[in-house]
Amino acid sequence: MLLPKRVKYRKAHRGNRKGVAVAGSTVSFGDYGIKAVEPGWLKNNLIETVRVILTRRLRRNGKLWIRIFPDKPVTKHPVESRMGKGKGDIDKWVAVIRRGRVLFEIGGVPESYARESFKLIAYKFPFKTVFVKRH
Repeated sequence: MLLPKRVKYRKAHRGNRKGVAVAGSTVSFGDYGIKAVEPGWLKNNLIETVRVILTRRLRRNGKLWIRIFPDKPVTKHPVESRMGKGKGDIDKWVAVIRRGRVLFEIGGVPESYARESFKLIAYKFPFKTVFVKRH
């Protein structure tokens, strides 16, 4: 699973997902990419699932770039615990995704194959995505 080795602060505020991604909004490494159209959080196990699916599809033909990393801790209180007693324990790690962020990139494969591969993983995301090409 993806998670940071160390962080400056153990627990973080929820923050906001408003705005448009400036960094990481273009296809930089590969030929094709999948871009977020809506904001959201991506859990570390979902990123790992997508990585496994795409690496199996590529089968040493192309190359895969993961452009996101889950560096935000999300806390949760235990079930049926009373109110108060501070902030809960870390439940999961998420990557904050803003509109326009390129999530994954593929290179070295035909466009039709890349489009088909990204269609397989697009329904797993909790937000809308779009297929993009390098200019």
